[in-house]
Amino acid sequence: MSVQPDESEWFQPASGQIRRPGFAPVRAEADAPLLNIANVLTMLRLAIVPLFVVALFVGGGHETGWRITAVVLFGLAAITDRLDGQLARRHGLVTDFGKLADPIADKALIGAAVICLSLLGDLAWWVTIVICGREIGVTLLRLVVVRRGVIPAGRGGKLKTLVQSLAIAMLLLPLSGTYAEIGMGLMYLAVALTVITGLDYVGQAARVWFAGRPAARVRGR
Repeated sequence: MSVQPDESEWFQPASGQIRRPGFAPVRAEADAPLLNIANVLTMLRLAIVPLFVVALFVGGGHETGWRITAVVLFGLAAITDRLDGQLARRHGLVTDFGKLADPIADKALIGAAVICLSLLGDLAWWVTIVICGREIGVTLLRLVVVRRGVIPAGRGGKLKTLVQSLAIAMLLLPLSGTYAEIGMGLMYLAVALTVITGLDYVGQAARVWFAGRPAARVRGR
């Protein structure tokens, strides 16, 4: 997440603000305090992950009450993922810490959920391997090209995360019959989006690497 002035923005050094036509002024990134609401939400998401894992495995992992508790915790963490980015961009609270911690928190939540579901026998291991492998691969690729540019999240990546979260939530719930089948259908769709967006990211990273294109002009994840 970053605040980059472009042709539709005006940066005012004296006030440390970025002005956009029709929008309230946004503070420059350098002025954003480390301890802000966006970063607090990101850290909250990280803190929820171990609580979610514990709740999921209480009673052998198949007690209805604890599974619902795990879903609530997962949903709360997913909501913070949505809020922290919006707050950071809207109120100029983007920090280097947030840029690093936010994707780590996202991957920790999704990774923990699919690994736990596979350990409980509710999700095939190949699905977990594909999802976790993609995230690890993208992270390593991001480190490789970081000196030439950063590839921001695009619509495909955001859709992938949304479908993954919905599928995981449905598989966490103690459902059966048609509802369980819908959950698995969503998970297969999430796997397809995971692979497609991963390949797209490889292509975007290759263009950044060989063409030296500025990160702000690259769309994808």
